[in-house]
Amino acid sequence: MAERKYFGTDGVRGRVGTFPITPEFALKLGWAAGKVLASHGSQRVLIGKDTRISGYMLESALEAGLAAAGLSAAFIGPMPTPAVAYLTRTFRAEAGIVISASHNPYYDNGIKFFSAQGTKLPDAVEEAIEAMLEQPMDCVESAQLGRASRINDAAGRYIEFCKGTFPAHLSLDGYKIVVDCAHGATYHIAPNVMRELGAEVIEIGTSPNGMNINEKCGATDITALREKVLATNADIGLAYDGDGDRIMMVDHLGNKVDGDQILFIIAREKLRAGNLQGGVVGTLMSNMSLEIALKQLGVPFIRAKVGDRYVLEQMQEQNWVLGGENSGHIIIADKNTTGDGIIASLAVLTAMVQHKLSLHELSSAVQLFPQVLINIRFSGGTNPLENQAVKQVAAEVEQKLKGKGRILLRKSGTEPLIRVMVECEEAELAQQYAEQIAAVIKEN
Repeated sequence: MAERKYFGTDGVRGRVGTFPITPEFALKLGWAAGKVLASHGSQRVLIGKDTRISGYMLESALEAGLAAAGLSAAFIGPMPTPAVAYLTRTFRAEAGIVISASHNPYYDNGIKFFSAQGTKLPDAVEEAIEAMLEQPMDCVESAQLGRASRINDAAGRYIEFCKGTFPAHLSLDGYKIVVDCAHGATYHIAPNVMRELGAEVIEIGTSPNGMNINEKCGATDITALREKVLATNADIGLAYDGDGDRIMMVDHLGNKVDGDQILFIIAREKLRAGNLQGGVVGTLMSNMSLEIALKQLGVPFIRAKVGDRYVLEQMQEQNWVLGGENSGHIIIADKNTTGDGIIASLAVLTAMVQHKLSLHELSSAVQLFPQVLINIRFSGGTNPLENQAVKQVAAEVEQKLKGKGRILLRKSGTEPLIRVMVECEEAELAQQYAEQIAAVIKEN
């Protein structure tokens, strides 16, 4: 695969106003993508965004670039990333564009593309767009220019799609649910989905102003959600991130239920229903207790590199339908083509209603092992993990853990850091072993 200049693992992302998240680059990117997609016989591209103030600027620039290349853009407004994937398929568009920086602060933004199938663009198409970005920009004849339109019922269509994943014979009647939308793209979707299925909904994080997205709320900070669940005696709390592809939960006692526990609940339910299809894909950061709990059910488990694109790659390779990360990205491939927070939360609610069990009871099968993370900065040059003393201390700790815990040492992909993670049943031991390894890395 060719080295990418602009596209990272999740499209183009950065700080607004700093290259490449500028109006000029968005214009050129729209044009380059339009040129490449038009060569495949494309006519229309969907553009969705989260609630960041910079979304207006970037969608206008992208639309102008697409039009200059002869492609028409259909705006769907603030919409979760998984909704853009779904709507791209259902409207038979040639591609979908999401303007979002997911769980990042409002001053960041990003642009990523979905194919007509609602999946990541093929590598060859991304490479062709990168090559086109190096060409001087031109404009098609006036008669061939693209047009802009707006799809007004996009939110309603996605709400119905989400509801369709919840069994028709079940209802959320009698459930009190706190929904935290992180002032992000699910603010007008998730509360309506839960209400229309019968729940009493208490909303927080549903008043976006362009700058409060992910600020002390949502999947990355569940403090407000926990407080609201306890104050209102709710049955469950749901927290989505800014673009709606992550989910974190809080049970009625105020305990956090993370992506690993959510993944287990969904896997066990799919196993009972006979539609698990193989096993489960986690990541290098997935808690060991998830692996143990799945093993007890006889469910195969493999680890991918950290990142939902790597989880999806492994799922496709194994032909499995379930995978996810402890951060709350859950991919249920027989329901949507990408991580979808609302659909994952409905899968857990299905298990609660079906078996008349609380989230606390459902998640108790996975008692998360304490994880200790230490980051050690190094001065570049040689990788400390290649050092013999570091290898030796890592082997000694592995031996002491004897399969009742694990260590993960990895070099950061973005800065000169070594990340040390030790996980085992006893928090004090995990801390002790992590510090022991970190000390040796610092010395070398």
